[in-house]
Amino acid sequence: MSETSALSTVRPGRLEAISAFLAIYVIWGSTFLAIRYAVESIPPLFTAATRHLIAGSILLGWALWKGERPTRQGWRAGIVLGFLFFFVSHGLLHWAELSVPSGVAALVIAIEPAIVALLLPLLKLGPRPRGVTWAGLALGATSVALLFRPDVSAGPEVLTGLVAVLVSAIAWSFGIVYSRKLQPANGSTLNAALPLVCGSLMLLVGGFVRGEHHALQFSRILPESVVGLLFLIFFGSLTAFSAYAWLLKHYPPTLVATHTYVNPIVAVLLGWAMAGEKLTASILSSMALAILAISLVNRGSQVELKMSPDRSSGIPLAVRMDDPSVIVGPRGSAKEG
Repeated sequence: MSETSALSTVRPGRLEAISAFLAIYVIWGSTFLAIRYAVESIPPLFTAATRHLIAGSILLGWALWKGERPTRQGWRAGIVLGFLFFFVSHGLLHWAELSVPSGVAALVIAIEPAIVALLLPLLKLGPRPRGVTWAGLALGATSVALLFRPDVSAGPEVLTGLVAVLVSAIAWSFGIVYSRKLQPANGSTLNAALPLVCGSLMLLVGGFVRGEHHALQFSRILPESVVGLLFLIFFGSLTAFSAYAWLLKHYPPTLVATHTYVNPIVAVLLGWAMAGEKLTASILSSMALAILAISLVNRGSQVELKMSPDRSSGIPLAVRMDDPSVIVGPRGSAKEG
């Protein structure tokens, strides 16, 4: 089936399309700054647990109302992907933003397509990278290396946080690679809901183990933390995801995936303009290299899929850039609910 044959034949309105693209460009790009504000006075694992539990419960209720029912395979996928996507990846990301600037965190996350491209052949789930993809992988590694320069990561806390964000990106990439194998072919809304619910419960347990309940004092929660948390729940998780799912029905995945290039730019500029984050030469160079790396990896993946004897096993590499809390599979795979 061609990329366009599965698209809706109903021509969407221009205003609807512009609004939807702006949602995935701007909202997903701004979630990093929202996380930074939220964790200022709400412990990080509790922040992640709250946003995912609310978003997951809403999606779970919707799935049950539509008649979808969880299966054993669905619960197994929910536990594994909830652990990778939300407990490890988002837990580390929220914790890291206690010290790492939001724009810098976004640039580390930006190399996820490169990590996926490297994991696929290592795990024997996809073709080996070729020339263009290798160039993208090298540029992605260079873009991250620049963020460890002294003008960006001054101090041991920032360095530790950067390593945590990198592990976060690796964990999410493992989830992307394994999601297609783990999740049921039907029940798309449940595919989104179960990892969210399972991951949020793990985050809650992790928060209690870390003693975050002792640090959580409702009287000291800042208004900007409340706004950040609400933004993450209702805009980052629900509004932007709905726009993303709608776009996939009306436009080719390659066009929808252009948010991958825009999100880190939005994150860096918002962090600089609204939170006073530094905008150094290393950060600007990292941003340019990250965007070029994504472009090369995606271009290489398209060539490799065309050359692969079994295209059905290929996984498009235009994956989540920011923090869409309900993504449960590779972007462009049409698996999202």
